[in-house]
Amino acid sequence: MTDTKARRKRISKIIAGVLALLLVCLAVWAVVIEPDRLVVREETLLLPNWPGSFENMKIAVLSDLHVGSPYIGPVKLSYIVARVNEAEPDVVVLLGDFMIQGVVGGKFVEPEGFAQVLKGLRARHGVYAVLGNHDWWYDGNRVRRALEGVGIRVLEDDVARVERGGEAIWLIGLSDAWTNQTDIRGTLARVTDERPVIALTHNPDLFPRIPQRVVLTLAGHTHGGQVNIPFVGRPRVPSEFGQRYAAGHVVEENHHLFVTTGIGTSIIPVRFRVPPEIVLLTLKTVPTHTER
Repeated sequence: MTDTKARRKRISKIIAGVLALLLVCLAVWAVVIEPDRLVVREETLLLPNWPGSFENMKIAVLSDLHVGSPYIGPVKLSYIVARVNEAEPDVVVLLGDFMIQGVVGGKFVEPEGFAQVLKGLRARHGVYAVLGNHDWWYDGNRVRRALEGVGIRVLEDDVARVERGGEAIWLIGLSDAWTNQTDIRGTLARVTDERPVIALTHNPDLFPRIPQRVVLTLAGHTHGGQVNIPFVGRPRVPSEFGQRYAAGHVVEENHHLFVTTGIGTSIIPVRFRVPPEIVLLTLKTVPTHTER
């Protein structure tokens, strides 16, 4: 009996040791390794009535850079710019939250400093941006001036027309849902024809309010919750819709949304099963099938 108890005690210690080691490894991964990763996520979206001249259009999507958060300094930002340029996108969109506030281990970076790095982004039809809640909590107008000063067009409730091969699409930028009175109707009114519209916004919570007129909405903000636990999901997503718009491609009533999980971190510099990402979207038209 004594030997049995001793054996069970040894087994319990071994199990406890293995569990402790596993927890340490998970902590190292979540705090040290994954936040410092960078994946390039490529997806193809099939959109209704997408114009032929823009078939296979490639959009590079970056969001939530939070420059100055751990692992996202000027050197890492230069690397991100290089990776985007390697992909030779037609358009680059930057979906807000360039700044940090209070992230553990963060180091403040001036808007003018990171703008000089982002100046290196290259795209056939230009680089466009909207601002996020962290940018406005700091000084949205200063962030805007810094970006526009290096040639990045900031669309705050504004529109841009992109032309190719005799056809055109529109990019509309919608201001942040948390810090501004977003003027969706007024912004759409600035679109002067029936060409397809892509909406850029920081916060995906605007999606249910965006009309079907918009073929695709691109957003960030959520960070994908930063943590995605198997069989549990994302414990905290900064959205009134919970995990509904947390990450990836969402289609509701043939209405398309894509939410990137972003690059930097906020509040706590942790990522688990939600690596920092550059998203490369290839846009195609929904194929038509002729009945025989």
